[in-house]
Amino acid sequence: MISVPRWRGLCAVLITAATLVLPTPSPVLAQDRPLLVEGRQTVYQRVLTRPGAARHAEPGGTAIGAYPAFQPLYVYARQDDWIRVGPSISGPPEAWVPAGDVVAWRQNIVGAFTNPAGRQRSILFETEERLRWLLNHEALREMQNQMLAEADTDLLSAERQVVAVEPAEYVDIGERLYLMPILNFMEDFHPTTYEPNLLMEVAVVPLQDTAETNRPPATGSFDTGIVFVFDTTQSMDPFIASTQEAVEQIVRRIQGTEIGDRTNFGVIAFRDNPIAAPGLEYRTRMLLPLERRTDQTPVIATIRAATQVAQANSPGFNEDSLAGVEDAIDLIDWSAGGTDPYDGRFVILVTDAGPKPPDDPNARSRIGVDELAAEADREGITLMTLHLQTPAGGEAQHEYAREQYQRLTRRGSNSFYYPIPEGSPQLLQQEVTRLVTAISDVVRRAEGQETELSETETGAELLELGLALQLAYLGERQGTQAPPVFSGWVSEKAVEDPRRLAVSPRLLVTRNELATMYDLLGEVLDLWTQGDTEEDSQLFFAQVRDVVGRMAQNPDRLLNTEATTLGGALEFLEDLPYESQIIAMTPQRWGESAMTRSTIIGGIRQKRTLYGRWLRDPTVWTPLYDGAPDGDHVFAMPFDTLP
Repeated sequence: MISVPRWRGLCAVLITAATLVLPTPSPVLAQDRPLLVEGRQTVYQRVLTRPGAARHAEPGGTAIGAYPAFQPLYVYARQDDWIRVGPSISGPPEAWVPAGDVVAWRQNIVGAFTNPAGRQRSILFETEERLRWLLNHEALREMQNQMLAEADTDLLSAERQVVAVEPAEYVDIGERLYLMPILNFMEDFHPTTYEPNLLMEVAVVPLQDTAETNRPPATGSFDTGIVFVFDTTQSMDPFIASTQEAVEQIVRRIQGTEIGDRTNFGVIAFRDNPIAAPGLEYRTRMLLPLERRTDQTPVIATIRAATQVAQANSPGFNEDSLAGVEDAIDLIDWSAGGTDPYDGRFVILVTDAGPKPPDDPNARSRIGVDELAAEADREGITLMTLHLQTPAGGEAQHEYAREQYQRLTRRGSNSFYYPIPEGSPQLLQQEVTRLVTAISDVVRRAEGQETELSETETGAELLELGLALQLAYLGERQGTQAPPVFSGWVSEKAVEDPRRLAVSPRLLVTRNELATMYDLLGEVLDLWTQGDTEEDSQLFFAQVRDVVGRMAQNPDRLLNTEATTLGGALEFLEDLPYESQIIAMTPQRWGESAMTRSTIIGGIRQKRTLYGRWLRDPTVWTPLYDGAPDGDHVFAMPFDTLP
């Protein structure tokens, strides 16, 4: 992060009290639970500490210490100009702080910078008005470039009202959690295209302490892991040999070179449900684990073996390709044993069919393409699909597969979906060669070597992906951190290109909150299985209210028993700047049609499967303070994965 030198003098006046400090009611005695937000039954008042916020044993007493800047705290009591606070709803309050030393944080929203590849770095301004000035500037791009150049050379003047500039390298919030609380936001339209855009007032502070943020950069050279997920069903017989020939040529060309040593392969095969069609032999099979090899002979032999397709027909035209992709995410050791994780991570799906959806009786996984894409993104894996559009599929099936695989392979503003017209073996071979060569060119660029493909041959989306991986690699190797404390206004969309997301809003959920969502959605699914007649749908919401009332007896399950919608039961999700079918579900909408109910239930099932994965994965969760119980550990949850 490039911090403008003058921001340091702004720490004491980060936010005006008129907009962020909660009003002070008459004195309230401390209680077992924090104070509720006005109009809410289960959402507690929270604040963030300003830099230098002092802790006191009692109002007006001697300071007994200080909080870190922007420490999230719950409000337990108010007395005159003092607030009693504590870090957890599971424990008692621990100190008093002056009301002027904290700012309100009602919605627990945080922001995360997206990878800056393909867009300009974000500029953070002192005021909303100054951000609007840039957005509406008649020479926007020229002014933006000029200000970034001034920031890079420390020549920004005070008149610019710039607080800070986003770092050139990428800091992955999933790998290195930093708090960027969104203190205030305005829903608006981007003036260049009139698309919805959030203008956000954010604060930033690294979560790590000084010793940790000054740790030496990681070691190791840039390398990639490429895992092929091959469709080995009967219909692939005429095509899969083309993939084998293309990969074999590439492997032989880079064998024994420095690039070859840093380009690593794995292979997974998939078919379909072997119970429905026993002749298939398997649903998925790990043919070759991803490993660093100096001899790539096993890769060639394995891909040759993968050309042995099934001798039995699958149940239906679409295949269980998502099971193969899921195994590539879950079963491949992308961390290389934790010693030196792969810097570039790629899964290349090769198939002539669309994916079986989670509600297909022959599908293995209960997770859909959107949730699988979110899981791959969290693991830093780029999913790609080579889809053979054979005449046997037909236009309708091709359109279904295209829509599903575009969603599966979307990363940022790009989708890595590559259709092969007419299922041409020659075009497939060419595309496999281009993709793998472009990936190995990422290694070449990282090492300062000349690439094999020109920019035109590579394609804009792969060039941008390569730059994104290099920025992430540099951020990790150089130990790039979120900046020291500052606050400012920033645009959700890139100022110069509203097609690009610059700051991703996320909800900072605790493990208890995610467990509440998981449990409630599970209860809803159980009710659904009891029947779907018109009478059942009329009783459904009454049954849901009974479930909410029962679950609310557990103090760790914060549910509003007075809610009239399913979303209203999860009050901490209300008032967020996102829309959801599930959150907005009312008795009237639920009763509209069986198709509507089926769509909603399908979404619930897929979201719940994803939540279960996160709840079981300890690497997802981060404590915000020493000694935090497991239920208080947090995760910056993307909005598009909320129920």
